[in-house]
Amino acid sequence: MTTPSTPGAFDHQPLTEAPMADPENPAAHLKLDGLPGKIVWAAAILFALWQIYTAAFSPVSSIVVRALHVGGLLFLTFALFRFQPSKTGHAAPPLWDWALGGLALAIGFYQWVFEGDLIQRAGDPNQVDLVVGVLALILLVEGARRIMGWALPILCVVFIPYAIWGRSLPEPFLHRGFDWVQVIDTLSFGTEGIYGTPTAVSATFIFLFILFGAFLEKAGMIGLFNDVALGTVGHTKGGPAKVAVISSGLMGTINGSGVANVLTTGQFTIPLMIRFGYRPAFAGAVEATASMGGQIMPPVMGAVAFIMAERLELPYAEIALAAIIPALLYYFSAFWMVHLEAGKYGLKGLPADQRPAVWASLKRNWHLALPLAALVYMLFSGFTPLFAGVIGLSLTILLILGGASFGMVASSPMRAIAWISLGAALGALAASGALSIAATLMLGVALMVVVCAAMKGWDTLRLLLDGLADGAKSALGVGVACALVGILIGIMTLTGLATTVAGMILDLAGNNLAIALVLTMIVCLVLGTGLPTIPNYIITSSIAAPVLEKMGVPPLIAHMFCFYFGIMADLTPPVALAALAAQSIAKAGHMEIGWIATRIGAAGYVVPFMAVYAPELMLQGSNVTPLAVGYIVVKALVAIVLWGAASTGWLLGRLSVWERTAATVIALLLVAALPITDEAGFAATVAFLAWHRWRVKRQPALTVPNAA
Repeated sequence: MTTPSTPGAFDHQPLTEAPMADPENPAAHLKLDGLPGKIVWAAAILFALWQIYTAAFSPVSSIVVRALHVGGLLFLTFALFRFQPSKTGHAAPPLWDWALGGLALAIGFYQWVFEGDLIQRAGDPNQVDLVVGVLALILLVEGARRIMGWALPILCVVFIPYAIWGRSLPEPFLHRGFDWVQVIDTLSFGTEGIYGTPTAVSATFIFLFILFGAFLEKAGMIGLFNDVALGTVGHTKGGPAKVAVISSGLMGTINGSGVANVLTTGQFTIPLMIRFGYRPAFAGAVEATASMGGQIMPPVMGAVAFIMAERLELPYAEIALAAIIPALLYYFSAFWMVHLEAGKYGLKGLPADQRPAVWASLKRNWHLALPLAALVYMLFSGFTPLFAGVIGLSLTILLILGGASFGMVASSPMRAIAWISLGAALGALAASGALSIAATLMLGVALMVVVCAAMKGWDTLRLLLDGLADGAKSALGVGVACALVGILIGIMTLTGLATTVAGMILDLAGNNLAIALVLTMIVCLVLGTGLPTIPNYIITSSIAAPVLEKMGVPPLIAHMFCFYFGIMADLTPPVALAALAAQSIAKAGHMEIGWIATRIGAAGYVVPFMAVYAPELMLQGSNVTPLAVGYIVVKALVAIVLWGAASTGWLLGRLSVWERTAATVIALLLVAALPITDEAGFAATVAFLAWHRWRVKRQPALTVPNAA
């Protein structure tokens, strides 16, 4: 029988390959074979099932969910990542790593078993509590170090002595100091430390949406996206690079992980671009830029969007709605840059015989879009992301199971009858009120598992189990980072450090919004040299966002500003994690890829500034009318067109040095929100385009440079 599949689906030993845990950190991963692999594979599945169960039915308190979430993540971390990276990549976990993982899991259960006692003695922990609290912190820091290196653990740990000995520090960092018992109690128990809001979001929304993306990939969504992109733009000038932009943008709608997108769609798009004449470094940069945009592409976006919704106490749909126009501008910028690059080097599209038939692909796989459509509808209809995630995930699993089971029926009418009968039965059960919608869908999944097993669809059932394991492993880096930054947030809350630093930024900026924005951008980019997007956003939004709000920036836009530059940090050298991931496929220098990526993603650096001065770009403010929004969008599009021309040195033909300078200045006029700058910018744009067109026409054809 045929089963849904996708490149990278499990077709080997259980958990023989553990992909990088942090989707923003291309760290070396570990491969486990034999019994250790089977144990971790089974543990990952049980962990994923527990997360789905708690999300759907809420059987335990929130603090227990958070504690077991961190414990489960650390168990898998110590099983999959060694104290020192293995040179062979196949080192089985030593006994003491199993012991560390078991201890981390036991600490999670400690929060569950003694939940009532811990609540009663909150603020006055006993000796056992203190030992457990210290061990929880040590294990978390060590687990994070194994996944993402030293930068974030060190940054968080140094705040602990700051809290204890703050009374000995000079102004403005002086504070009264706190007893170490109070520090441990704050960080390891309750909801102000490692079990704070970021961990709560990771244990619910983020984990579900990671699973949702993993199952859609297993169902074949990557193939559908690639077929649509190839069939629509593959034949145009520079088609392969445009395919990369579109397919990565589509993947971003279901997978909010930049580096994970590079390593999935990039396996196909980067070699394709190179084969059709793009430089390896440029091919890698296109994929890195397009993939990072997935974090700002609704409806799923990246994990930060869920954290932002919790921190701002806004519906997730409002966050996604505000991100739509900037995300489209970002992808327009990437699309425009590859179009200009293709024109500059005379790169052609794919031959007609290599283009897939779009309608045939859609006709064959249109049903894969149903869970995504349901998810979008629920998110924008007021349902919680948790409920939407449970429903979307359940529908995806039902599609996979039903497609395999009903696919055994040769007659199309019979298959249709089977689907209609299943839908009607589940709908009637939900409408009767006997079970909740989530419980009804779970029952449907269980029923289809039995049917699939009865029809010997073992490959499909194995694919589902692998999807659960993949989702659990993909959540490691995000979840551990969320818990780790809880240390920093807890200390900031305890000591009031965020307010102190915000005051310093205000003093340094001199109440000048432009300077404050530039300082915030620099902080985000500097932090991004060693931190993934999530802790980058949490830190900068805790410190800088209140500053911007005091200067009159709407809260959502202030947080989006920090979010955007946290993303752009992953494209910006010297670290450029997305470029580092693309390097492994493109076989080009990651610094070269990073610098080209910053040029391609120019909109990512410009749009946040425009949104601050023109909130209509994010559908915020009092002047959100179609005319006002349309005007800002047109202005942004013209600025991006000029940025792209100045960056590549090509528009209708090659640009001279002074033309590139003029295009840059005009684009800056359109970005600035000063009196008459818009009028001057538009007038200069018309004059520039007229001049450039006239000059290109009167000169003989330019020699196309060598793309290599």
